[in-house]
Amino acid sequence: MRIFRRLGESLGGRRAGGAALQPERARASAEVLARREAAEEGGADRRSGDPRSSDPRSRIPPDVLRQIRHIDVRTRGLVNSLFAGEYRSVFKGQGMEFAEVREYLPGDEVRSIDWNVTARMRRPFVRRYEEERELTVMLAVDLSGSERFGTERRFKSELATELAAVLALSAVRNNDRVGALLFTDRIEHVVRPRKGRRHALRLLRDVLVFEPQGRRTSIAVAADYLGRLLTHKAILFLISDFQDPDLERPLKRLALRHDVVAVTVEDPGELALPDVGLARFLDPETGVVVERDTADPALRAWFAERVMADREERRRLLRRLAIDEVAVRTGEGYVEPLLHFFRSRETRARRG
Repeated sequence: MRIFRRLGESLGGRRAGGAALQPERARASAEVLARREAAEEGGADRRSGDPRSSDPRSRIPPDVLRQIRHIDVRTRGLVNSLFAGEYRSVFKGQGMEFAEVREYLPGDEVRSIDWNVTARMRRPFVRRYEEERELTVMLAVDLSGSERFGTERRFKSELATELAAVLALSAVRNNDRVGALLFTDRIEHVVRPRKGRRHALRLLRDVLVFEPQGRRTSIAVAADYLGRLLTHKAILFLISDFQDPDLERPLKRLALRHDVVAVTVEDPGELALPDVGLARFLDPETGVVVERDTADPALRAWFAERVMADREERRRLLRRLAIDEVAVRTGEGYVEPLLHFFRSRETRARRG
């Protein structure tokens, strides 16, 4: 356990239900599910008896419908105004595709002349290409127990959901396909990549409504499944608090094939111990309870030091794998971190 999962969630917080799969069983489950997904055209709504594929619409309470509308309204303006240009300039198409043959105009490059058509028409014609813009964007969202923690107005899981909405709506606004993988220490639910605003809202609904069976985190299980599901290069947003000691192997595997962006969701309550005297802490992923005297300055200093060491270790790993990170916190806005990510990426691209 990494620093008691930063001493976990304080007693009385919400707990995730369900028993955890062993990693070996979870990886086997991911492999079987990926093969099934590749063979079927039915998308995420697969077999009614499978909790990963049951239709969440059958159990949407009115308050969740209100949440969907609220998030849609909140994020629509951001997507249409702030993020529209940034998204498009950062995530370009995978290549060029033929558009048309047209008559040569002054300023056209000689190398673009189509000599066969030119000979036939007895005047110069050029071949014109357009950027092949269509991309696949995949949102891998961590639903483990540690995500259901928050000391600043909302849980980390709620912030992750809103981020997923912004990214999904940005993708479909640019006519890209977008899908989602919801995971814990197992594959919980899959929404296969498709286009359209209606599809993006359905994806948001699934993230809001879905009740995970697992409560631990396994980035490796998610990576194994994504490696089988995504047969071509994709933009992969991995939204998690990364409370998983086994990060390097799965992240390296994903980064070799896809454009991976790590979206780290944190809460200030995880970064420093409050001075409240004797307190009990619950690890929401394992159920382990520890009791510590938070009035002890040595304990608080040790905890802060270990948190900083963990964060720096993760950041070094991401830099080594050339994975960009967007760090967001509950209680703070996510607009600036996202804009900074888009703009820094665009600057790097211009520099070559």
